[in-house]
Amino acid sequence: MSGFVRLLFGRRARLRWVHLVLGGALATPYVLVGEAVIGPVSGSTNVFGSFPLQLASFGVGLPLAALTSLFPLTRPLEAAAVRWLCGVAEERLAFGPARTRGARARTAAWFTLHLGFGGIVAGMTLAVPPFAVVLIVLPLVAALRDSRLGLPEVLDHTWALALAPVVGVLSLLALAGCAAGSGALLARWAPALLGPGPEDRLAAAEARAADLAVRNRLARELHDSVGHALSAVTLQASAARRVLDSDPGFARAALAAIEDTARRTVGELDTVLGVLRDGDAPGTAPAPTLDADLDGLLRRTRAGGLRVTATVAVDPGALPPVLSREAYRIVQEGLSNVLKHAGGTGDGGAVSVRIGQADGHLEITVENPVDGSSPGRPGGGHGLNGIAERVRLLGGAVEAGAGPEIWRLCVRLPMRGPRDST
Repeated sequence: MSGFVRLLFGRRARLRWVHLVLGGALATPYVLVGEAVIGPVSGSTNVFGSFPLQLASFGVGLPLAALTSLFPLTRPLEAAAVRWLCGVAEERLAFGPARTRGARARTAAWFTLHLGFGGIVAGMTLAVPPFAVVLIVLPLVAALRDSRLGLPEVLDHTWALALAPVVGVLSLLALAGCAAGSGALLARWAPALLGPGPEDRLAAAEARAADLAVRNRLARELHDSVGHALSAVTLQASAARRVLDSDPGFARAALAAIEDTARRTVGELDTVLGVLRDGDAPGTAPAPTLDADLDGLLRRTRAGGLRVTATVAVDPGALPPVLSREAYRIVQEGLSNVLKHAGGTGDGGAVSVRIGQADGHLEITVENPVDGSSPGRPGGGHGLNGIAERVRLLGGAVEAGAGPEIWRLCVRLPMRGPRDST
């Protein structure tokens, strides 16, 4: 019994009833337009007083409602109402405008059904409760029986008068049943008519792919930044420990470089994690570029004991912003590989960095001698893969590898192209 009462008058049933009444309210302007059409056609001056003419007006208004449902905001608004009032899960609904013919047709069908069912249930909600209340109290109030309410003559009989309260209660239950049944039907049809179609699923998949691409790019940035910082800090700390007693000045410089490297890396880490967590990172520092940050990168690398020779035969400030950012990361990863070859020994190894321009391309070369005696750190490979991906996106070429005596990274990037952007 409690389940039956909850089915008719529970919270979900009440919310769906409200949804139907809203549909009836939305249907009112269309019914009024229908009455303006039916009145002259039928020759009647009192369309509102004729139930058949009201039904005809309702029938004229619903096609007009279907036409107006083609506005872009119809599907988002209806989907939001269905989610909150009908209890349909969010993932089963499409909240974007209906842009294809099929989606617009399904939205029009839904809007027509909502206003159709809503108009009927709203009309019953206005008419049935007063009628039911009169029937329930009729045996108890003699003045009602003597009034001119237009009650049927059958109520003059004693047996009919005794049954009137029962009929009134049954009328209320029938109204609740109609509202609950109509709300359940609309909730069942909503995913098919307001849910995502093939085009919506394709758009969602493309958006997801774009989001994953951004996250992969951020992960690559994180790997390059943190990986280089850890390699540099390891070498700087090793060098400082070795010369702490013999060369305190160099040790202090190495410790200062460690502090600067850690501070910059924490800032970049906060930036990337903020984007990954919230999708946005307002107020964070911009990404490092070749023009603004190359000198600091070389200075921090030299603080670890490496002899870095840098030749820059191009104006970094004249490079497109995206090229400047990617070139900085490529140089950074090249130096990280040098630190790996050094193996954290702090032995004062040498490395040369050359940045120049030839045939409309930016050329980056990073070289350092290897003798096979420095095993480096285990693992690796992700950094060079990241370089290869950056170069591929910019339409360039890359070569990297270790020969018998030298490890070399060579990158060629087009100076201008369709991918130049900020």
